[in-house]
Amino acid sequence: MWIDITQELFSSEVYPGDTPPEFRRVSTVEKDGCMVTDITMCAHNGTHIDAPAHFLSGGRTVDRLDLSRCAGTCEVRTFSKVLTAEDAEKVTAKRLLLRGDCSVSAEAANILRKKLLLLGIQAQSVGDATVHKSLLSADVILLEGLVLQDVEDGAYELFAFPLKLGGCDGAPVRAVLRKICD
Repeated sequence: MWIDITQELFSSEVYPGDTPPEFRRVSTVEKDGCMVTDITMCAHNGTHIDAPAHFLSGGRTVDRLDLSRCAGTCEVRTFSKVLTAEDAEKVTAKRLLLRGDCSVSAEAANILRKKLLLLGIQAQSVGDATVHKSLLSADVILLEGLVLQDVEDGAYELFAFPLKLGGCDGAPVRAVLRKICD
């Protein structure tokens, strides 16, 4: 069974200052024979991936990411408040999804950058610029804006591929999980 952990884009939370997603009907089936829609949005709306170019001058853009990091086994773990260095030391997974109202401390990011291929979070941002730079400079994929309220802690298969937006610093994803049975 697939578990969709993606925000619906047009009703999603928008990071302060980002362009909110909007759509405009260009044509309709009734009037024109087919429906066509234009979309305006920030690449970081809804459930999305941050590429290194988001915070690192000369960093890789989303179309140049190693997609193998975006799929595979992961662990969902519940945290509240700030993920600390002590919490990060206990992480053994290569892909970690943080469930709950939390962010990542700079100290935790410095530990996780040596362990993770991907870090996901429910919030629209994993943390401040220092946290982003630490993780992105180590090629850790940042998957933000997840919907994990109804997902139990445990082991899963994750599939979260970004749209191939050439030259962009981020991109929306459709993220799904499948529970790994013990």
